[in-house]
Amino acid sequence: MSTVELTPPEAARWAARAGLVLPAERHAAVATVANHIHGVVAVLRELDFADVSPAAAYRAGLEPHDAAV
Repeated sequence: MSTVELTPPEAARWAARAGLVLPAERHAAVATVANHIHGVVAVLRELDFADVSPAAAYRAGLEPHDAAV
């Protein structure tokens, strides 16, 4: 995965490409937030979920109730 950060001009270009009007004073803030989100997603991608059942396997209300602490 690339570690190159999104620059404010690139954020403006991507916003325009998506059809969003992004005022010039917001370019830096949007780039900062996008880089933060990218960093969080990169960490999540590194997690190993090999032993975790898929969400479709969970059935709410069917598990036994146990109030023991």
